[in-house]
Amino acid sequence: MAFEPKNLNFEQSPCTGLTREHWMDAARYMLEGIFRHVKDMDSPVLVPRMETEITYPNAHTPEWKKNAEVFEGLARSFFIAAPLLYNDPEAVAGGIPLREYYKEQILKAVTPGNPNYVLGYDEMAMMQEEEDGPRKPGDNIPVFQQTVETCGLVIGLWACREAIWDTYTKEEKDRIADFLSVYAHKNTVPQNWRLFNMLDLAFLHMNGYPIDKDVMRNHAQAINAWYAGDGWYRDGHAFDYYSPWAFQLYAPLWCLWYGDEEEPYLAKCFAERSNLLMKTYDRMFDEEGWVNMWGRSGIYRNAATAAFTGNLFLKDASVNPGLARRISSGALMQFLGRDDWMYEGAPVLGFYRPFTPLIQSYSCAESPLWLGKAFLCLCFPADHPFWTAREENGVWEELKAGETGEAVLDGPGLAILNHKDNGTTELRSGKVIRDPNDDNGMCCYAKLSYSTRYPWEAIREGSVQAQTYMLTESDTKGRLFPNAIMWAGEKDGVLYRREYFQYVSQREAHWLYGMELADIPVKEGILRADKLRTYRGGFTLSLGSYGFPADSPVEELHLEKDGAKAIVLKGLDSQGRKKQMAMTVFAGWQELFLEEGRETNPDADRSLVIGASLNWEKLYGYQPFVLVSQVITRESWEDFDEDEIFSVKEISFCDGGCGGYGPVRIQMKDGREITVDYEGMDGRLQI
Repeated sequence: MAFEPKNLNFEQSPCTGLTREHWMDAARYMLEGIFRHVKDMDSPVLVPRMETEITYPNAHTPEWKKNAEVFEGLARSFFIAAPLLYNDPEAVAGGIPLREYYKEQILKAVTPGNPNYVLGYDEMAMMQEEEDGPRKPGDNIPVFQQTVETCGLVIGLWACREAIWDTYTKEEKDRIADFLSVYAHKNTVPQNWRLFNMLDLAFLHMNGYPIDKDVMRNHAQAINAWYAGDGWYRDGHAFDYYSPWAFQLYAPLWCLWYGDEEEPYLAKCFAERSNLLMKTYDRMFDEEGWVNMWGRSGIYRNAATAAFTGNLFLKDASVNPGLARRISSGALMQFLGRDDWMYEGAPVLGFYRPFTPLIQSYSCAESPLWLGKAFLCLCFPADHPFWTAREENGVWEELKAGETGEAVLDGPGLAILNHKDNGTTELRSGKVIRDPNDDNGMCCYAKLSYSTRYPWEAIREGSVQAQTYMLTESDTKGRLFPNAIMWAGEKDGVLYRREYFQYVSQREAHWLYGMELADIPVKEGILRADKLRTYRGGFTLSLGSYGFPADSPVEELHLEKDGAKAIVLKGLDSQGRKKQMAMTVFAGWQELFLEEGRETNPDADRSLVIGASLNWEKLYGYQPFVLVSQVITRESWEDFDEDEIFSVKEISFCDGGCGGYGPVRIQMKDGREITVDYEGMDGRLQI
């Protein structure tokens, strides 16, 4: 059952109607669903599970890891419960008083011998060694999921300090602190996990417990070193929402708890970067405040809005509070406003409905509750600007009809399009390397673009993939996918990137198939003028549109004009909202067709992809290198104009028609003249 807020206030919140009281109601709504499965005060937070093979615990999970699920349920549900308890210490869910429940369960979690004890670091390491054998030279030092959850625990204890932490005896506080201290000082994963240790250490320090400040400084300098620019941090090879929901939430909290006093230089760096992120971060969301399905851990959904809250924890916050609340509330309702994103009261492992291609093996049924950090805004009192400011909608109020706004961020290699006419945001990434065998990872990161209204489609059987080039070699019949995208930046209105198929660093680039990517914004989508980089012929190449939901009847329209071909689809998504999409091919492509998929779309059992294809038969034939196509979308059934579908007036190639060398000149029907020039990209490529 969807969350239905009552008594909406469109005077204070003209975009969403949601106020602080509605957020409190949303927290209660989520906790009621979760605590439906907590039988009594002694039972842990464990929710029903629809998937049992990818996520843990499963048949392959070692004994020493299985109890981590209990800690995830406790700590991640606490992200929602703690802000509620800050405001309502007598809150109840499922008939259980939350203050008493979490107070007791936290003590049980850190007390050896208790059935709900989640094990200390040293005990886990010993169990792992007994099961796997002694650690050999070169083996990784063990790390455990509990490190992540200790951070959620300390954030919750801080958020509702008076309700729980302050009520413990000294002995109880010491017991909790001893447990936390071991995890805080021990080994962690050398990426965003360092922040978990930093906040554990900061919590201990501000409560008078001793810490090793060199350990703290080591972690903090590493976080500082991963900064890439424009407010974004690199987390491994990738850029994704871990920057806003980890780096840009935890670092501001660390400044507040520890850094401002103990490490002012680093605190100043972290604060400045949070404020830099706020200059463009609102552009990542669409006109309704919706989050894009992009990057790993999409099951955390609207946790992406936590970066706004993080900024407001700073002494010199820069975010517009009315805009921050508008986006946070819009993203909240993107999910809570649906009746298919929960399973028996708890968020499913998916983005909307259950969707296994999205989930990773490090998750369990309780992992999606990490989205609860979006509720930390309830730690702001009722008179805080986040709650008192009137909602604003940022760039969406500034754009005029027919306009598309663009933000290009060279630091993380991200380009953001905000289309006024359809209210959609499209995101394109350009610093991506994934394992060539990781199909789902490529979907998370290496699609050509990501739309807030068309969540990515999984790899499917058939001859075309959504928002992805696919190359099928004629001799091997092997299907090759781009797994690396390099960034070359924007020039004269064109975004340049390069992608490689089946990229591995050991193989020199001249033995790899690739594409020079050149994106040109149009008012409700993107025009592509991409160029093949191929060392031989003997393959078929295809490109797909976004996946189009097709559980309801879909109207198809096939059009041709002046040699260009188009297919237009009209239909409904799973929530009954009207959808329309058109794909047009202008040059290079030989065929345009429609292909069906099953269980590959996060929003629909059945989906359609419009596909374009071509054959390169000769080993060294001179065929079209430049492939010009367009995908536009609309959130209504109002027909596209002919000039919107066939937006290109003329294309000129230096070589007379194939585009093997020289610039490509495109004259648009809206009057723009665009020159696409791929030469010199090698000198600008970044990864």
